[in-house]
Amino acid sequence: MEVILEATGLNTFYGRSHILFDVDLHVAAGETVCLMGRNGAGKTTTFRSLMGLTVPRSGRVVFRGRECTRLAPYRKARIGMGLVPEDRRVFGPFTVRENLELGRIPGRSGDWNADTVFEQFPTLARFASRLGGTLSGGEQQMLAIARALMGNPDVLMLDEPSEGLSPVMVGSLKELILNLKEKKTTILLSEQNIRFAMSVSDRVVVIDKGHVVHRSGIEAFRQDEAVQKRYLAV
Repeated sequence: MEVILEATGLNTFYGRSHILFDVDLHVAAGETVCLMGRNGAGKTTTFRSLMGLTVPRSGRVVFRGRECTRLAPYRKARIGMGLVPEDRRVFGPFTVRENLELGRIPGRSGDWNADTVFEQFPTLARFASRLGGTLSGGEQQMLAIARALMGNPDVLMLDEPSEGLSPVMVGSLKELILNLKEKKTTILLSEQNIRFAMSVSDRVVVIDKGHVVHRSGIEAFRQDEAVQKRYLAV
């Protein structure tokens, strides 16, 4: 399988604080990889490092064979990296439709447009004229994912997508990701919700205190209770 996104030896700092230590991971075309770990383990910093929001001090990020470690985030979006951040960043004063239009990326085309997004997200279709800031947390999460899809990314990165959602909305999110998997969407997500992660992922990478401590296929991870208990407090 073609490797779409690869990180090798990432060392990332916030000031003098060393957060990521030689982090390696890769995502192949059409697969869903989950970066798992406790709160504060380094998941969001890994996503920020991949997207260029926090540039690693050393290591490499390669996207579709192109080294892009220090490329600006907007340029990474233009070459096909789509990020849904942990805090969603929905534009509250703009309507759902306007939020979606802001997700378009010049020069990129594909299957995703307003019509296909509304078909995939019928709730957003009903609320197309509603302001983003008036949506529930789950609806805002769906809007943030839909907005990222409007850019037709080659890899969709979801940072803690289930955080703060009700069980009903987590179920809807699971269904959405499984639908995207059927469309051969390449997905990298970070999660603390182990049951949710196991229900949608093909592979798991576990990070603890900034170090990758485990990686395996989902079935091997499902049966490895020792790893789950040690690093995820299950």
